[in-house]
Amino acid sequence: MRLLFVILIFLSSALAQPARRAIPDAGANLPSQPIGRNDLISVYVYDAPEFSRTIRIGADGYFALPMLKQRLLASGLSPAELEASISTALRQEQILVNPFVTVTIAEFHSHPITVSGSVRLPTVFQAEGPTTLLEALSRAQGLTADAGREILVSRPQSGPDGKVVMLTRRISVRSLFDDANPDLNLTLTGGEEIRVPEIGKIYVVGNVKKSGAFPVQDGVDTTVMQMLALAEGLTQFSTKQAFIYRKEASGNKNEIVVPLDKIMKRQAPDVPLTANDILY
Repeated sequence: MRLLFVILIFLSSALAQPARRAIPDAGANLPSQPIGRNDLISVYVYDAPEFSRTIRIGADGYFALPMLKQRLLASGLSPAELEASISTALRQEQILVNPFVTVTIAEFHSHPITVSGSVRLPTVFQAEGPTTLLEALSRAQGLTADAGREILVSRPQSGPDGKVVMLTRRISVRSLFDDANPDLNLTLTGGEEIRVPEIGKIYVVGNVKKSGAFPVQDGVDTTVMQMLALAEGLTQFSTKQAFIYRKEASGNKNEIVVPLDKIMKRQAPDVPLTANDILY
């Protein structure tokens, strides 16, 4: 009888215990990427549904929780650091004794990476974690056939006066893709602008067998004779002169006379051309 009495007391005590509510799984935090302005965060305070909500971080980096007198800073903090900050504020204002807080980043809006230029799909995406340059180019579906020899990567840096400036680094396409140089596969964290300039072209028109726009590589000498070879030579109606129309950096347009007949007879030196020249 004594054993039966003990069992009944144990069962009645267990049934009287209130059921503990499970803490919802809000998803994985991303400690490698700090919270930024305009990001969307999910805040869950255990056993305090009035504080649990989705909040958009303000443009100043702060946000507000109900019943808290102070607005809390979120920009620049990791989810774990913001959890500690919210817990401290709830204790200091004597709202909760020992709060258990979980913060999850629901949407990033403060770490954009822009990929533009000679790529198949120009895009802007949020860096939810460290991203490499090759991964960013893959999101843009790679380079197009008219891509140049360099990739320009601009990233924000704090200047000596505290202002944010964009510093640009030139990455060789050949070294990145063909040589697979790991030092050029930069790690991106957000705020970077990746531009792939189009390869330069020289336009050949007039009395040639094949008019068109012919690609030229930066830093490689290109001459009138080379362009005529690409244009498959002159027609029978060609004259003794040719003209180069060139737009200078100042915006002025120049016409340069080319002694074509003398060049063909090796009586005058070949004339160099630059990208965007028109050879007529």
